[in-house]
Amino acid sequence: MHREIHKWFSTNLNKDMEIVVYGTGNQYALLMFPTAAADFLEYERFHLIESIMPYINNGKVRAFSINSINNESWLNDENHPEYKSERHRQFNDYVVSEVVPFIKTLCGEGVQIITTGASFGALHAANTFFRRPDLFDGTIAMSGSYDLKDYSKGYYDENVYFNSPVDYLSNLNDENLLNRIREKKHIYITTGQGSYENPEASRNLSNVLNAKGINHELDLWGYDIPHDWPSCAKCCLILLILNCNRKKHSSDDWLWCQVNLTAEASAKAVT
Repeated sequence: MHREIHKWFSTNLNKDMEIVVYGTGNQYALLMFPTAAADFLEYERFHLIESIMPYINNGKVRAFSINSINNESWLNDENHPEYKSERHRQFNDYVVSEVVPFIKTLCGEGVQIITTGASFGALHAANTFFRRPDLFDGTIAMSGSYDLKDYSKGYYDENVYFNSPVDYLSNLNDENLLNRIREKKHIYITTGQGSYENPEASRNLSNVLNAKGINHELDLWGYDIPHDWPSCAKCCLILLILNCNRKKHSSDDWLWCQVNLTAEASAKAVT
């Protein structure tokens, strides 16, 4: 698998930011947001990249994993809430005005960019897509909360509102923007229902999307699926299988993928 690391000084964030690129494909670009205060190599360390490697190696997917600044924003208890809020806005600008052009330089203007992330990364992934459906083609949001107030600890301003999907989508009445989102075919909200999961957060976002007529997949995995990396890796692989191999999705598709992946894992365990 082709792998390369890039770094440049971000004018939006006023610091060096790294990004790791996996593969050389140009059909789909998977833009990956780290969890919590993790870094750009997190998805590699926890084997999610390994799980989706077949789709990287066959040229259908090129993955881009970026750094977070959550430890300078909502996860930093020493910073003033207003600064945290502003830092979040700057991070959004970095993604839109620096990362997206970088992806298109490597993959071409026609590449479909799908955002993805787990936990706090799921909020960033979903929020990035819903804010800019003119730039992004979908999202795979795994085990997240989509209400930024869960992290802002009582602080609320315009930046918090416009980075909290359940807030701004509920009040979104711009039909042009809504239609852009409705046109997308790759909106997946997924979560387990086991230990440390919060499936109600995914249901809440799904209810908002349904109220706005936005087609999406809400996938609630079983009570045996905890909030951990093997669950996310399996989920991401299933969604890539569906996206890359099938034009229409159904409940039978989901079951087919899960059964086959479980059987494959069992076979590997035996050998």
